[in-house]
Amino acid sequence: MKHEQHVEKKLTLSGNLLEERLLHFRHAATGERIACTLPELFIAMMQDQVRDFPTLRPHQRHPWHAFLVQLAAIALHRSGCSSPFITAHEWQTSLLALTPDNPDGAAWCLVSPVDRPAFMQAPEPSGSIDSWKNCLVASDQLDMLVTSKNHDLKAARMLLGIPEEWVYALISLQTQEGFLGAGNYGISRMNGGFASRCAVGVHPNGKWGVRWQRDLGAVMRARSALVDSRGFMHAQGHALVWTIPWSGDDSLSFASLDPWYIEICRRVRLLGSTKGLRAVVTGSRASRIAAKELNGITGDPWMPVDGVEAKALTIGGRGFDYKLAAELLLGQKFTKPIAQMWMTSDDMEGAYLIAQGVVRGQGKTEGFHEQRIPVSRTIRKALLTQKTDELAQIAEERITAIAEVRKMLWVALAVLFGNGAKDEAGKDRDTTDVVKERASLFAKPLESQCDAQFFPELIEEIEAADRNATRSKWLLILADRAESVLKLAFAAGPRSGQLRYRAQSAALGRLHSAMRGNKLPALAQALKTKKPVFTSIHEVIHEHA
Repeated sequence: MKHEQHVEKKLTLSGNLLEERLLHFRHAATGERIACTLPELFIAMMQDQVRDFPTLRPHQRHPWHAFLVQLAAIALHRSGCSSPFITAHEWQTSLLALTPDNPDGAAWCLVSPVDRPAFMQAPEPSGSIDSWKNCLVASDQLDMLVTSKNHDLKAARMLLGIPEEWVYALISLQTQEGFLGAGNYGISRMNGGFASRCAVGVHPNGKWGVRWQRDLGAVMRARSALVDSRGFMHAQGHALVWTIPWSGDDSLSFASLDPWYIEICRRVRLLGSTKGLRAVVTGSRASRIAAKELNGITGDPWMPVDGVEAKALTIGGRGFDYKLAAELLLGQKFTKPIAQMWMTSDDMEGAYLIAQGVVRGQGKTEGFHEQRIPVSRTIRKALLTQKTDELAQIAEERITAIAEVRKMLWVALAVLFGNGAKDEAGKDRDTTDVVKERASLFAKPLESQCDAQFFPELIEEIEAADRNATRSKWLLILADRAESVLKLAFAAGPRSGQLRYRAQSAALGRLHSAMRGNKLPALAQALKTKKPVFTSIHEVIHEHA
């Protein structure tokens, strides 16, 4: 595609984030939409004035937060300061000092001559991008979500994209994208091209600014240890990777980097025209950072690491479900990242653990996942003292109980969809694949309900004076949920009167029998000592007749 009105020799600097008010946030107190420069945004963050960013999309939240933390940490370290600046002018001066070869601010502009850096865009050494044929007219086409089949989002829905949307798209692409075919390499901060850059950290009681300040302090205090443990440069390592020329043939060694490096993974340039901004992209023959053997273990302040398998966390299609979330909060499988380490200064009330990530597959994304995990006083104390084994055991017992009840429900559903049929010996007929699939499908609501309530109910037991009584109460609730799910499935079971009665009666009987059996003794005991929570089979069948 021809680059109309994009004659490279005439390109000038435009969209300077240090000088132009291209960014917008909503004021925490008034809700007013406020335009600001990047330095002015840092001041607003220091004062916790930022409620949110109106044009920031959910999957862009962590990349943006991480960018602001890493950038501030780099600027403060290079300036020899241990605490954030208090004026926008100081921030502007320190940020500009990070790009001494471009004192005019080219590296902070959305558009600059292609042989010079632009914001999150590496210089093209040849000085020409005439061979770059892939032209993108909307910021969401550039973003890391795969939209070619419109599975996640409508492609090119931001045709009239404002500069701010391109800022977020660039950061999202360059700091969390994975492998997408030949010439399209992913970032270094995740475990392989089809993985994801997950993020887990403490979210204090406050807005964007409070969390930014907390994480900024945490990463700055951890710098020396990170340099020693991961082999980064002690000083003058590559920090803003986009400022380094890149032909697409070469990779930067991991040892040449600053511990808080802000990376890029794709060759892209924004161009200005009378119709607004456009992007042109091309492939590369090598990844920008040579770190494949690290399996994503790069010292990312928000990335949990599997200590046994020595690899960064990757989430699957279930996202941060209650099982993974409980392990991340209380378990020992993952080494907790810097941002997840609880501090005595963290709030007694209102703080929680936030987990975020985009699930990736081969040539596709499977959705953005975010889980906010509440933290009670007892959990907070255990995290501070790093004595979580007792609480982890409580969580694991609950997870096991849910799994057992789910199995009981599945068998009952299989009986229902098998019409309650028996063979000549009086045993259930073999379950067909169709019945198995239907049973699995109709059992899903149980886990969804348990997922939604897992942590509030876990905290209720942890904080209870009588944990055993609270556990028994919860087991009865779990049993009631399973029966309710089974009853809802009656509508999809046999329709004729005789078959319906037989199937529903057999299914309920199987569920009740299993719950009073020896598979889950605590549930069986709870059912013996509490008032019956089940209606009779005849009443249930009458209700669903």
